[in-house]
Amino acid sequence: MNKVGIIGGTFDPPHLGHLLIANDVRQKLALNEIWFMPNHIPPHKQGADITPTEIRVEMLKAAVESNASFRVETIELDREGPSYTYDTMVLLRERNPNTNFYFIIGADMVEYLPKWYNIEKLLEIVTFVGVKRPGYSFASVYHVLEVETPQLSISSTMIRKRVREGWTSQYLVPERVKEIIEEKHLYE
Repeated sequence: MNKVGIIGGTFDPPHLGHLLIANDVRQKLALNEIWFMPNHIPPHKQGADITPTEIRVEMLKAAVESNASFRVETIELDREGPSYTYDTMVLLRERNPNTNFYFIIGADMVEYLPKWYNIEKLLEIVTFVGVKRPGYSFASVYHVLEVETPQLSISSTMIRKRVREGWTSQYLVPERVKEIIEEKHLYE
């Protein structure tokens, strides 16, 4: 069986914290690959000001290009409307029947699991992997594998705010992602 980790999110922008978590989880759980899965319209962010999908995918591809174990999975972008992890994972399981999926989430999402759409059925088809995040506890009524990774206080929200205030994204995102942010005047 192939073992694949999935990291979902808006990746607006993808940053070094995402990459560090993905790499550590891949190594510690002996996963074959990590698939970065950008959301089309995350249910909890509807109405938010999100960078256009094609630019987020471009940044994400630039962020993962240097690691042969990383790839971008755009399955959620092919569907219209809100993206629910359960629906997406059902499709991925159908397309990849010989794959065990490990859905990687931060501690902020571990706390939010009871509110996920079809969480009981989702737990039957994926293994959740949680990574600690500053300021959040790790308590859950659901089984979540815990993986220790260095805790970087980097978030996409913080990066967007810094750029809007005239600061650089250098050392927070891969160099090519920084170049895309600057070339396209994102977050200004």
